[in-house]
Amino acid sequence: MNSDNTTRRDDRDAQVTDQRTGTTASAQDPAPEFGLVPVTTLVRTKLAQGWNWLEEMLTGRYHATYGLAVTRILIGLTGLGLILTNFSARHYAFGVGSAWNGEIAEPKSDFPNIWLFSLFHRAVTVPPLFTAMMIGLALLAIVIILGWRTRIVLPFYLVLWVSFIELNDGAGDQGDNAYRMFMIALLFADTTRRWSLDARRRARNPEFPDNDGGQWRWALIMANNLAIVVLAFQVCAIYMSGGLYKAGGEAWQHGFAVYNPLHTQQFGTWPVLSDLMTAWGPMVVAISWGSILFQCAFPFMLFNRYTRIIALLGILSFHLGIALLMGLPWFSLTMIAVDAIFIRDRSFAKVSAYLRHWWTSSAPRDAGGASGASAGGRGGSAGRVAGGRGSKDTVAKAGGSAKSKASAGPRKK
Repeated sequence: MNSDNTTRRDDRDAQVTDQRTGTTASAQDPAPEFGLVPVTTLVRTKLAQGWNWLEEMLTGRYHATYGLAVTRILIGLTGLGLILTNFSARHYAFGVGSAWNGEIAEPKSDFPNIWLFSLFHRAVTVPPLFTAMMIGLALLAIVIILGWRTRIVLPFYLVLWVSFIELNDGAGDQGDNAYRMFMIALLFADTTRRWSLDARRRARNPEFPDNDGGQWRWALIMANNLAIVVLAFQVCAIYMSGGLYKAGGEAWQHGFAVYNPLHTQQFGTWPVLSDLMTAWGPMVVAISWGSILFQCAFPFMLFNRYTRIIALLGILSFHLGIALLMGLPWFSLTMIAVDAIFIRDRSFAKVSAYLRHWWTSSAPRDAGGASGASAGGRGGSAGRVAGGRGSKDTVAKAGGSAKSKASAGPRKK
């Protein structure tokens, strides 16, 4: 009988209960053997981790909210600027005055033959209507700059813009093609989460900006982030293809390619600046080769924070030079607009906070505020005494600390 009790007690002691899983294992069981993890398991684990990371990146939160806001503003400024600079010569450049090139009767582009993009082509023979439509297009550009109902306004602006710019195929350039490609991608992005009237209106909703969109929020976030990917790919493709095309030219290989366009009547808009920039041969070579290197290396320099800063500053200088020296401001502004998506929201937030602080600190004060400040300066001690009357505890603490400091001084001496 005793032996049976001892056996049962030994069996109970031999069993180890796992409190977390609730399973029971015998101490007499052999220890588990830890071998190598199968390769298929490692591959499945890495694929699962990569899929989770990709899902979080695409549907977790909105990316480049400040950058897309800058893109929206500069895209609107580009369209508005091009309309305003050509408004005085609108009939000669795009209207009935350009009928001599034959594009009103037989357009070279296929867009005027599509009913959706033929609005300006139908109105071009009626100058007052053509002028009114150009003014309406400029107003839409202003609305986009302000960011009011952009998801509704931007498609109409895109259709009207393509209809307008395709009136004269010879008046456009490659910047117009990039402009419309970028706007197609922006149709799927939320460009008004920052610095817009839409953001101010939606800020009244307590769910903005964290939970707006309801059950379809993930789809809106994914569309926005995929639009950023498309914009980044388009910009990198433009830079890479342009750099590789230049590298194959003899003028670029020998380093004097920048000299030629700056001394032509079409692109040499500032002869004095052109002479200044091309007066020193090594500078011409450095600019020619540097533009190729920056364009080809731009996509790869984006992967590191410090090289990304160098790439953005270099490409900004590149576009500013094109805008100023070659007279292509709207092409440069279009490219700069999309380059803004590569700047982190954190950097934009820091710059915005600094500018806001600088503006509030340097804002002029009114007469009442100035007199109040001066009165406060002259009667500062009186104000402190008056404030002390309202808070006896604070005065008592301050008096006590002052006495302790006064008494501590002579003791140290």
